[in-house]
Amino acid sequence: MTTAPWPYLDVHQSRTHEPTPYELKLAATLEEVFTKDGHELADVVRGLNARQVHAPAGAPWTEESFRTEMKRLGA
Repeated sequence: MTTAPWPYLDVHQSRTHEPTPYELKLAATLEEVFTKDGHELADVVRGLNARQVHAPAGAPWTEESFRTEMKRLGA
């Protein structure tokens, strides 16, 4: 009898749905921003806006809109 090694980790254990095209694009762009521009919130907002990856309503990102969206996405 084989058992899963403990502790078992499912990398998507909190996912409730497959990522949408918007979520995939945002994730890929965030990875690029973190790699090239920095990790500070101002760097992230600036990097997203420079790459024209807009907030859900189509407006440029602000620090507040980024925080709100990350909270909504559960990040």
